[in-house]
Amino acid sequence: MHVIAVAAVTADGRIGRHPLDPPTWTSREDKRMFAAVSRQAGVVVMGRATFEAMPKPLEGRLNVVLTAHPAAFAPVPGRVEYTADPPAAILDGLARRGYAEVIVGGGASVYRQFFAAGLVDELWLTVEPLLFGAGISLLGDEPAEVRLRLIEHSALAPSTIQLKYAVERS
Repeated sequence: MHVIAVAAVTADGRIGRHPLDPPTWTSREDKRMFAAVSRQAGVVVMGRATFEAMPKPLEGRLNVVLTAHPAAFAPVPGRVEYTADPPAAILDGLARRGYAEVIVGGGASVYRQFFAAGLVDELWLTVEPLLFGAGISLLGDEPAEVRLRLIEHSALAPSTIQLKYAVERS
């Protein structure tokens, strides 16, 4: 299973102002890139707050939503699933259903869980030309260390860059 964490960040490293901050601040090019890569994978794993910040479920792919209380939500078969399973169990279940690639789409708690479990193969960051000054960092506020190796960089737009990293395993 190939796992890619995909995130848009401000130039000061924030993925949002607050947990329910909709990603309206990201560029059209970032949105197009995310749509293409997540449709190709067929599945996106995200936290409940990230899911609720979207106007509707992502079309054309399975939305797997991590929540402490999955029974409190109504799944939409083939489109939206709710789970409290740990990352490894989620990936095992998806692999059994034939998925070969998974996109981890946030938020900070979900990124942190997948990185802490050693399950992320690549991190794709879109750096947007914006500063929040405060807000949510990629892995939240707890100390963490993840070593990365740059594998590609490109301009998505004149002022927006994308950095693709491989996650270094110890």
